Amino acid sequence: MSTDPLALGYLFAEIVSGHDVSRFDEIVAPDYINHNAFTEPGREGVKTVFGAIIAGVPDLKVYAEDVFVSADGSRLVGRYRYQGTHSGDFLGYPATGNAFAMRSIDIWRVEDGRLIEHWDELNTLDIFTQIGALAPLGQPGTHGGPRQPAA
Repeated sequence: MSTDPLALGYLFAEIVSGHDVSRFDEIVAPDYINHNAFTEPGREGVKTVFGAIIAGVPDLKVYAEDVFVSADGSRLVGRYRYQGTHSGDFLGYPATGNAFAMRSIDIWRVEDGRLIEHWDELNTLDIFTQIGALAPLGQPGTHGGPRQPAA
């Protein structure tokens, strides 16, 4: 396992793209704090959520587009691109066969060569629209779209 914070940012993408969530043991602290509403705390929470995502998107690939580390090595920031096909149950939504692409910005606190705390920003509205779970904004019957006349 690398203790280089920059390497951790690239290893995260490699682990998710390789679909081997057991490898999170290499980079995530057992008492990991995750500020993402979709994920339970701890290393097991990370493994559970990514296992569920991979089950719904079995061809999922993650690409590290930018990875930065603070001068003192205590913070890691990554900009990632996720791509795949929604061909299984995905967070409660049945398979649609739709391809999607999503980006995230992740910030981690690093301690003793492991990820110990995490914050992220993702466009979940965009991903759920792409997989067909939500109608695109601006279409009739959606928030922000024109209302249908009363019958």
